Amino acid sequence: MTAPPLAIAAPRRPDALPFLIALFCLIWSSAFAVAKIALVDCPPLLLLSGRFLLAGVLILGACAILLPASHFGRLRPRDVAALAGIGILNNAGYLGLSYIGMTQVSSGFTAVLVSANPLLTALGAAVLLSERLSGRKLIGLVLGMAGVAFVVRSRIVSGHEDPVGVAYVTAALLALTAATLMFKKVRTPASLFVGSGIQCLSGGLALLPVALAREDIGAVHPTLSLAVAFAWLTLAASVGGFSLWFFILGRTTATRASALHFLMPPLGLLFGWLILGEPVPPMDLLGIVPIALGIRLVTTAPEKARR
Repeated sequence: MTAPPLAIAAPRRPDALPFLIALFCLIWSSAFAVAKIALVDCPPLLLLSGRFLLAGVLILGACAILLPASHFGRLRPRDVAALAGIGILNNAGYLGLSYIGMTQVSSGFTAVLVSANPLLTALGAAVLLSERLSGRKLIGLVLGMAGVAFVVRSRIVSGHEDPVGVAYVTAALLALTAATLMFKKVRTPASLFVGSGIQCLSGGLALLPVALAREDIGAVHPTLSLAVAFAWLTLAASVGGFSLWFFILGRTTATRASALHFLMPPLGLLFGWLILGEPVPPMDLLGIVPIALGIRLVTTAPEKARR
């Protein structure tokens, strides 16, 4: 009696999610320093409204050409309204407030403060989305938040950052947390790129009248550095970064996805130093240690649980 032939397992396809997460973190954290370059020659809200309007037109235009009409026809008015609301919170609220804040605080500090998003998101997700907040995750979130608080306090006490700018960035953090929870709470049949396009366009339309009322178009100086920074912010951050963020958010919990923002302090400080020459005090580097430990606890499951 011959032995049955051994079944040959099909080769396992590599998981692209870790690569996409790393790409998102690099794009997103670099945008803080690139935005500081653009803000030299353009007021913040005019910069953002132009960026989002162009990104929205590009994304939706590409979708209209490349995707079947059914991708748009299956959207109900309430789906469009939900996506527009998320776009206003994410684009007009989060980035509008953070860009205004960055006219008074450094790009690295902005990245550090915004990285407190995971703690607020985890608490909100436990209440609104019934996501389980285990002891391991709670410890990780507290460690990450402690590291962020350490850096924030060090910067304010040393006089490096303006309190008004800190208040704007804090409000931006609250808008980002609300947008993250709303995205996980409200499900729509929109495809990834259609959803991103609607959100960009709605954010730009919401910001434009505010920008025209608050800021002077004559303050825009058409320089090469502004053109390069605007292209990066529009194509890499808005088209690429937001699409990657919602792709990641759609494949994991709100708590674990938002924990990626704990990577922003070291990366944000690095890009601020490389691109802008912003100083990195030794106390900032010390604060990154609990942030890194918090990332590991929140985003990785115990070995026994994985088995």
